[in-house]
Amino acid sequence: MRFSLAQARDMAMAALIYLIERPDQAAAFMGATGLRPEDLRNMAQGEDLAVHALDFLLEDDSRVIEAAGHLGLRPQDLLTARTALAGPGSFGWEAD
Repeated sequence: MRFSLAQARDMAMAALIYLIERPDQAAAFMGATGLRPEDLRNMAQGEDLAVHALDFLLEDDSRVIEAAGHLGLRPQDLLTARTALAGPGSFGWEAD
């Protein structure tokens, strides 16, 4: 399934909200990215933050499965959204 850029942004923002609503996940995300709370406020509308949030979820199978279930998505939808935002090949491999 493909997503439009708008759909991918919406999905990424939902993923970011999911992370922020969970203090342990938010702390881990902030630690992994080196972001500070004020960075989140400044970057909230940008695609970079959305890609970072999706990357964080996609790094761990249990995180992506839990987030996808909570958001009513398939786990692969999060990767598809990430690719829509950052482009094919941006995750370390090229699209066929």
